[in-house]
Amino acid sequence: MPDITRRRTGELLRKLFDLLLEHSEGLQARDALAALANSVQLSEYEKGFYANGARRFEKIVRFATIDCVKAGWLVKAKGRWTATDAGRDAHLKLSDPEAFYRQAVKLYWQWKSSQPGPTAAALEGAETAEPESKSVSITFEEAEEQAWSEIEQFLKTIQPYEFQDLVGSLLRAMGYHVFWIAPPGKDGGIDIVAGVDPLATRPPRIKVQVKRQVQAVNVEGLRSFMALLGDGDVGLFVSLGGFTKDAQDEARTQEKRRVTLVDLEALVNLWVEHYAKLTDEAHRRLPLKPIYFLAPE
Repeated sequence: MPDITRRRTGELLRKLFDLLLEHSEGLQARDALAALANSVQLSEYEKGFYANGARRFEKIVRFATIDCVKAGWLVKAKGRWTATDAGRDAHLKLSDPEAFYRQAVKLYWQWKSSQPGPTAAALEGAETAEPESKSVSITFEEAEEQAWSEIEQFLKTIQPYEFQDLVGSLLRAMGYHVFWIAPPGKDGGIDIVAGVDPLATRPPRIKVQVKRQVQAVNVEGLRSFMALLGDGDVGLFVSLGGFTKDAQDEARTQEKRRVTLVDLEALVNLWVEHYAKLTDEAHRRLPLKPIYFLAPE
């Protein structure tokens, strides 16, 4: 790209990793890019836009992150960017911005040469042929990010009791029997009760708590829920805001109080997996339609 040196690209990448490494759970791409733009002084060229309306700064960073993904330094999933341990190590060892970016590019080409197609010798120095394939990857990423952002906003704005019904519908589609969904008012911390057979004669009984809150549920919130579980109960905690690391560790190490944590991504994945078994009424609560893209490399 004109007017962008490898050193400048490396500066942007290292600052991006500064931000990502402060968040072990990663950042939504839009949030990471916004934070990066606010933490560096953009040039006039970087502030500008391409003919298609895309902001140059964002495209420069997105192109460079593809090298980081193939280098194993960065993971992109459902619109969220997360630095890996390898990325942390590279960020620590390669303090020079240009060296940091050059290593990412080198590892990208090592990955590229291992793929079916031209030999490594034919690929050497072929960077000018890469913008087209990288553009496909960026288009795919942006479409996925937009889809997940819209789903997230939709779920976070529906009424609380609609959200309870949505989770109840999912449990029915998964083959469970829902005996009770809390009506408006105080529910004592339990929003849904379900079981594995129609008469609830066989254990376990499933107690569910659902949260639409933006904040992650902490370990104290999880313990309050687990205190409501009996010996024959299994807990299911659904939270759109996710769970803190302490809460995740607490749930994973439980022996007597079995509990499963379901965040936004897990909820949507389950909804998609069981979509064909959902009722028409359930479909209207969260209507989804698959759109197929030619998958990037």
